[in-house]
Amino acid sequence: MPVDTAPMPTASVAISVKQARNLALCGQGFEQDDNRPVTKRRIMKAIRKTNMLQVDSVNVLTRAHYMPVFSRLGAYDPAMLDDIVWGKSRERKLFEYWGHEASMIPVEDYPLYRWRMEDAKQGLGTWGRIARIQREKPELIQGILDHIERNGPVGSSDLEAKGASSSQWWGWSETKTAMEYLFWSGQVMAQKRRSSFERIYDLPHRIIGDAAHDPAPIRIEAQSDLICKGIAAMGIATEADLRKYFRLPTADVKECLIKLVEEGRLLCADVEGWKQAGYLCPHVNPRARAKPTCLMVPFDPVMWERDRVERIFDFNYRIEIYVPAEKRQYGYYVLPFMLNGEFVARVDLKSERKKGVLLVQSAHLEDGCNQGDVAGPLMTELRRLASFLGLENGVEIAGDNAFSRYLGSVPTL
Repeated sequence: MPVDTAPMPTASVAISVKQARNLALCGQGFEQDDNRPVTKRRIMKAIRKTNMLQVDSVNVLTRAHYMPVFSRLGAYDPAMLDDIVWGKSRERKLFEYWGHEASMIPVEDYPLYRWRMEDAKQGLGTWGRIARIQREKPELIQGILDHIERNGPVGSSDLEAKGASSSQWWGWSETKTAMEYLFWSGQVMAQKRRSSFERIYDLPHRIIGDAAHDPAPIRIEAQSDLICKGIAAMGIATEADLRKYFRLPTADVKECLIKLVEEGRLLCADVEGWKQAGYLCPHVNPRARAKPTCLMVPFDPVMWERDRVERIFDFNYRIEIYVPAEKRQYGYYVLPFMLNGEFVARVDLKSERKKGVLLVQSAHLEDGCNQGDVAGPLMTELRRLASFLGLENGVEIAGDNAFSRYLGSVPTL
């Protein structure tokens, strides 16, 4: 049975603030400065480091899942990532499912999520309306499955159109909810996304082939494996960090941690300044070094949990997409800028596709940082990003605060 508390460490590895930061960045794949061409193999290696790419519909800059690869490897052809996730069955290396949030996940990890799919079949661990549709409309769910079996890939809007002249689908909202239930429970999978970002669904074996039938480990073993993958990706983590990375149930994580520490698969750590106990992989190198310079989107795995970002990097960050415009402090889609492993600035960015420019709507320097040291490297990264996004007219600075004006004075190369 699940227990109420994780084990209190009897002997802990002492980790300094600096070591914790380096471990976190190395775990996320920032430890190497590699100028080789970016291939599909290197893209997959980067994704396996983070375990997944978060998917989000916001497209003010670019779709969020393209950016973590760019932050770690530099410019690459986005079509390669598209092939990895949406290509032919033999070429697919990623599938879409609920990881941290909606995520693109390596196909080899598919069995580790089967427990979540089985929970969802029973209406557990899902949103309330999805649990209700499973109980109240089994005929609708079966009808959609039968339709996909007979006719192949389909989107919810296609079934909505069909229902406009037929009572078969019971209206758009219930149809979409039923499709979300089928997706959450693993009975259908996203075959691709339309330009509107709507998912097109098909049966799993038609998308990932034999991998759909791979045997799944029992629940505690699958979750333990996910926790070990999570600690490798985070470098150093608290119980809450590990739980939030994969959205694991609290009681299950506590049980798994006891098991993993007893088995020696995790070590306890006493991290300088942390109130909570830490955990790390027994094979990690505490002297690892990572000093990346890059821009990160709000949906980069490094940025997922704001309290962790503040604890490790002493950087207070909140996404303001859902904040009314007049109440935003920094802007709508703000990317932190990391210079040599430290967050030194943040920029509110927008792709002005018709003008072909990367628009810097505002730029803010972090306290204690020198604008002369930051502006040049930041402009270099902004130009690299503009080129990656195909914005051929470069960077335009629109902000009117002091650092924005200074940034605008940096000569264009």
